[in-house]
Amino acid sequence: MGLRLEAKVAIVTGGGSGFGEGIVKKFVAEGAKVLIADRDEANAARVAEATSAQWIRADVSSAADVHAMVDAAVERFGALDILVNNAGVGHLPQPLEGLPEDEFDRLLAVNVKSIYLAAKEVVPRFKAQHRGVILNIASTAGVSPRPRLAWYNASKGWVITATRAMAVELAPFGIRVNALNPVAGETPMLKTFMGEDTPEMRAKFLATIPLGRFSTPEDLGNAACFLCSDEAAMITGVAMEVDGGRCI
Repeated sequence: MGLRLEAKVAIVTGGGSGFGEGIVKKFVAEGAKVLIADRDEANAARVAEATSAQWIRADVSSAADVHAMVDAAVERFGALDILVNNAGVGHLPQPLEGLPEDEFDRLLAVNVKSIYLAAKEVVPRFKAQHRGVILNIASTAGVSPRPRLAWYNASKGWVITATRAMAVELAPFGIRVNALNPVAGETPMLKTFMGEDTPEMRAKFLATIPLGRFSTPEDLGNAACFLCSDEAAMITGVAMEVDGGRCI
């Protein structure tokens, strides 16, 4: 069998750590040419050095940075086939009325506005070539919200609805749009979701996951690879749980 993403060009936002790093590594292993777009230059460079990926510093909430990110992928690799909107932020568990406004604005800018900005850049390109894949990383939080994470939950619910809306509108142009809903994973954001990383808090979270473990970057890389490959050519508009059964 050939490589599942052979000769494909992909952008992975937030690819310098966590789930994004897992997606980058899997895509490269399956033959893709990958551009990592991340605010964290050190981590982006680290992942690029460990793979054959390239990287660019980008704040996905900035229209100028998103424009430069897409241009860089096309200039360096000569094409663009896949966009993975993985970059995201969370907030510490707290009563919904307690989140400061600046944190709320940042949450929406990174988790919501970034997908809008990226779509404005890539959709015209994908329409012109009559093909392309967009994968949005949502969360089980958008399906089965946890208390005290109200605005994070809401932002990921938006991602799921946006994915479905994009899918039905873009299908006639040969563009597929899907999402992944990971459960909390072994990433830098885990402590944010839990509030504190203690054995007791981990046990509390794990008790809600039937398979009894957190999701891993490798889990997300495998699922992302499938949905972005030609094996999933008839799949669009899905928000697939990668959650060990948590949302059942």
